[in-house]
Amino acid sequence: MNLEVFLSLFSLLLISLVVYILAQKIRIPYTVLLVIAGSLLVPISQIEFFSFINSFELTPELLFFVFLPILIFESAYNIKISNMLSNIRAISLLAIVGLLVSTFFIGIFGHFLFQALGFDVPIIVMLLFGAIISATDPVAVLALFKEYGAPRRLTLIFEGESLFNDGTAFAMFLVFLEILLHGYSGTSSIVGGLLNFVIMVFGGIIFGMIMGFLFAKLIEWVKGHEHLEITMTLLVAHFTFILTEVISEHLVVAGQQIHLSSIIATMVASMIIGNFGRFKMSLAVEGYMERFWGYFGFITNSLVFILMGLLFVEQSIDLHVAIMPIILSIIVVMLGRALAIYPVLGFLNLTKKEEPIPLSWMHLLSWGSLRGSLAVIMVLLIPDDLSLSNWHFPFSIKDFVTAITIGSIYFTLLVKATSIGKVMNKLGIDALTNYEEVSYYKSKALIFEEAQNTLDKLLEDQKISEEQYRDLKKYYQQKHEAVKQEYQKKIGDDRELTENLLRVFVLGLEKAELKEIYRRGEINEKVYKKILNLLDIQMERVERGRSQLTTLQEKFPVDSIERFINAIRRLLFMPSPNLQPQELYIYYRTQFKLLEMVISRLEGLNDTSLVEVFDDKEALNKTIGLYKALAENTKNNLDQMLENNYELLTNFNAISGEKTLAAKELETLDRLSKNEIITSKLYIMLHNELRKK
Repeated sequence: MNLEVFLSLFSLLLISLVVYILAQKIRIPYTVLLVIAGSLLVPISQIEFFSFINSFELTPELLFFVFLPILIFESAYNIKISNMLSNIRAISLLAIVGLLVSTFFIGIFGHFLFQALGFDVPIIVMLLFGAIISATDPVAVLALFKEYGAPRRLTLIFEGESLFNDGTAFAMFLVFLEILLHGYSGTSSIVGGLLNFVIMVFGGIIFGMIMGFLFAKLIEWVKGHEHLEITMTLLVAHFTFILTEVISEHLVVAGQQIHLSSIIATMVASMIIGNFGRFKMSLAVEGYMERFWGYFGFITNSLVFILMGLLFVEQSIDLHVAIMPIILSIIVVMLGRALAIYPVLGFLNLTKKEEPIPLSWMHLLSWGSLRGSLAVIMVLLIPDDLSLSNWHFPFSIKDFVTAITIGSIYFTLLVKATSIGKVMNKLGIDALTNYEEVSYYKSKALIFEEAQNTLDKLLEDQKISEEQYRDLKKYYQQKHEAVKQEYQKKIGDDRELTENLLRVFVLGLEKAELKEIYRRGEINEKVYKKILNLLDIQMERVERGRSQLTTLQEKFPVDSIERFINAIRRLLFMPSPNLQPQELYIYYRTQFKLLEMVISRLEGLNDTSLVEVFDDKEALNKTIGLYKALAENTKNNLDQMLENNYELLTNFNAISGEKTLAAKELETLDRLSKNEIITSKLYIMLHNELRKK
């Protein structure tokens, strides 16, 4: 029997790979094709030779304790907290207020609609369904958003909502399931349910922060041991999740059992590792992490979605009985989603606390609300024997909720997912911004210019004939000239857009050089993050067409959200984010080094093929002038700091220089070993000597 389970598992993985390749070719969302494939596997499994396919089943324990932490970590790891905080009001309103509105609308309106059409479904069952189906699934839609070119902020809002409402939806699900299991006792049930909901959400956030910062410190302690660092990230996902569940099982205060949201705790811990822990990892591990977790996320989602198809086809309710409740559920869910989007975001726009959200974005958020793996997990957690005294149908509550849940998921995948591209195009959301349009033409010009340079090299190395060279050269020259003409026709001489493209280019150079400086150990994590944050702010300003920094001392406004984060930082006895005198000196010294590098590159553009991209001399000179002014301001700060702290900083510079030289020694030794110039025995001997020194 065990062999059949393993054969089923690996067969499903093989089928998933085939489906993925097919989805790429016919350009249908991968998750959609997986569900269809899962449905088609049912008749195939009836053949005796393929009967093993059904051996691997989605058990609640497997989904909840193994798959779900992987999905949460993989989604939350790459979320930038700074970006999320800048849209925190929209995200939190959608994830909490919007979810509650959707849940109660589906529960109450759905109950009366079903009742009017002859299905007397108890209101508590519909509320349970509302909690299950109201959470959006980021996996199913984010890939489509990126593929079809949704704006970055819109993608961030949807991703943030999807992550947070997973936790809030599950908290609501547990509240309603508790009422179903133990009965409704009037006002006390409502008050107790709301209190449990608040404790689960905010308790999960606090516990997740504690676990996140704890594991970030543990990763720092094991830095250099790559296998331990990767294992720590596995532990932070699953250990946080399971430990939260254990605490919820045993934590009792004043006779009241306290539940914490394991989903929210794991999500917060994962975000902290992604934003703070990643800087404590070895460089090789940090670069590998996204591929490592992306792979696990791919495997997990493949299994969940393909088995979702099997789950639906194997329902005990006949399709002719379930079809009407499914259609009604789809209608109610769509209305609930609209009610959770338009009034909530409309109210946010009226407050003017965040950048307004366009109506076209609201349309897409409403239509693009796909459902997926979490809904299936919650359905499977419903006890098989769950019943009510006023439940008079021949099928169980679990079978009914499963049927309408999977039916609603099918609708979002088969109808909504396949039409998102058309909806975005109709709403004009996928249209290129002015900056993107300039980048498009300039990038094509650079590509064709570089191709011509490569042709010259190929001819010089006698890798192509003279005739081939002439034909290819003529082809690329024509392509290059066509792009230039099209650019002039569409854009003209827009100096501001060219200047913005140039600024993004040099900011990218600064980021790459900064990472290299950090890798060499010339700056610590605190300085690295501060400079990186400043570069991110500048890049965001450029892309939004806002004014640029004129000094590195510019102060940024601190809102209530950031004050809350700083309070939590003090509560957890974390070090102050302010730089100490030595760190401030390193900060300005590194900034000066980056600015000098940029000025040098800008002044040398005329000697490279990049002159084709940045051909506006006035924009180039203006940017060089801005960077020279920043460099001069930074140099003055350095000189003043050195004058005021001469002895301290002189000694510090000597120590810093020694560290840089020591890092260079180890780097040279690693290169000798990698190129097999020295034996492993010599490498170990020399490595130990250098480390001791």
